[in-house]
Amino acid sequence: MGASHRLQLIPARLRGRVALGLNGTYWLGAVIGAGMSLVLLNPHWLPENLGWRLEFGIGAVIGLGVLAPRRIIPESPRWLITHGRAQEAEALMREIEARTDSAGPEDLPKLTLQPRKSFGLGVILPVLLRTYRARTVLVLALMAAQAFLYNALFFTYALMLTRFYHVPQGRAGLYLLPLAAGNFLGPLWLGWLFDTLGRRIMLAATYILSGALLAATGYGFLHGWFDATTQTLAWAAIFFIASSAASAAYLTASELFPLEIRALAIALFYAFGTALGGVLAPLVFGRLIGDGSPLAICGGYLFAGALMAGAGVLAAVLAVPAEGQSLEALSTPLSATAAD
Repeated sequence: MGASHRLQLIPARLRGRVALGLNGTYWLGAVIGAGMSLVLLNPHWLPENLGWRLEFGIGAVIGLGVLAPRRIIPESPRWLITHGRAQEAEALMREIEARTDSAGPEDLPKLTLQPRKSFGLGVILPVLLRTYRARTVLVLALMAAQAFLYNALFFTYALMLTRFYHVPQGRAGLYLLPLAAGNFLGPLWLGWLFDTLGRRIMLAATYILSGALLAATGYGFLHGWFDATTQTLAWAAIFFIASSAASAAYLTASELFPLEIRALAIALFYAFGTALGGVLAPLVFGRLIGDGSPLAICGGYLFAGALMAGAGVLAAVLAVPAEGQSLEALSTPLSATAAD
C-alpha cells in the first residue's frame, strides 16, 4: 500500500527512479537480518533456542520504526479529494505550496469530481476485468513471474548452499549479504532508465535479461561451474537486474489504475501473484533440491527463467509508456464526471 501512497506525491518525471529506489530499500532490512544472523545464530554466542527468536524480533523492531515517519508523511491530496475530504486536501495543498514557494503550473487539465466514501470489490473488479483488462493481464504476469523467481531462489538458497556446496548452516546468512546488496543496488542504479528509456523498454529488458541469466546459471550449476562463492555472485548478478524488474512490477501496478482503487489493486495483484509464484516456487524447488538431482534443479531454473522472459515479452507488447505522464493521464479517476 505504501507504493500507492508515495507515487501520488512524486513528480511524474521522477516517478520511476524514486519508486524503484524506495522499493529497493526493502533489502536493507535483509542486510541487517543476514548480518545479525551471524551473531544471533552462532551457538558460541547465544543458545540456539534463543538466537532464532531474537532474529525474528529484528523484523518487529524495524516494523515499529515505520510508525515514526508515518506520522509526518502527509496524506495524498488526490486521495482526500476523491473521498470527499476537499477541505483537508485544499489545506494540505496550501501547505505544500507554501513550503515550495510555488503554486504549480496553471495550464494543467482540470477534472470535475463526484467524491464517494468507499470503493470496494464491486467497483474494482469491473475496472480490472473489463476497462483495463490488458493492464490486468500484464501486471499479473509481471507479479507472478518475479514472485516465482524470488521465492524459488530465496527460500531455497540455504538448502542449495548446504546440500551442494557443504556450507555450514550457521554461515549461510553470510551468503545472503551479496544477494541483498545486488537487490538494493539494482533499482538504485537502473531506476533512472525507466524515466529516460521508458517503461516498455526497461520492463522488457530487465525481465528478459534476468530470465536469461537465471537460465545460464542453471546450466552452469548442472555442469559444475560454480562453488559456493561463485554461485552466490551469479545469483547476485541475477538479482541486480531482477530486483529492478520486480520493483518495476510494483510501479506498474501502482500507476496504471484509477487512484481511488490503486491501493486495493496492488493488494489484489500482490496476493494473486504471490499465490501463483510465491507458493508454487518453494514447493517445486524444495522438492527438486531434496531429490538431489542437478538436472532437475537446472530444469527448475530454466522454467523460472522462461517465466521471466515470457513476462518480458508480454511487457514489450502491453506495457504502457507511463514515463513523464501524470497519474490522471494514465487512468481517469473513477470520481471524474466531466472535464472543465
